[in-house]
Amino acid sequence: MTKFYGEMRVAKREDGRWVLLAPITYRGVPDIGDITVPEGFDTDFASVPRLPFMFWLLGDRADYAAVLHDYIYRNASYSRAIADAAFRWVAEHEGVNWLARWTMWSGLRVGGYWAYDQKHPENRV
Repeated sequence: MTKFYGEMRVAKREDGRWVLLAPITYRGVPDIGDITVPEGFDTDFASVPRLPFMFWLLGDRADYAAVLHDYIYRNASYSRAIADAAFRWVAEHEGVNWLARWTMWSGLRVGGYWAYDQKHPENRV
């Protein structure tokens, strides 16, 4: 089972993004193992469309999973498929229900091309 070490402490920047005030370590993520997102890392959490129904269904969930996912995408340490699967797995361990997890993961698989593949064509999956 995944364990998160480090409290999710963030501060909002003027540009609307968030910055970690302390590192977060994830233990036992499949295909990754242990990984630490450092203090100072900036994130937008989960990029859920601000449409009322979509945000109601999916917004403000899976914060730990979203930070890990942003970190992996930005650093290209793993393929996009592994990063997206790690998001879904960590979200499950955060208690996000299966429908929201599947919907968010599907959005990553479809929309992640622009955020990941364009910057890291060597890691396409």
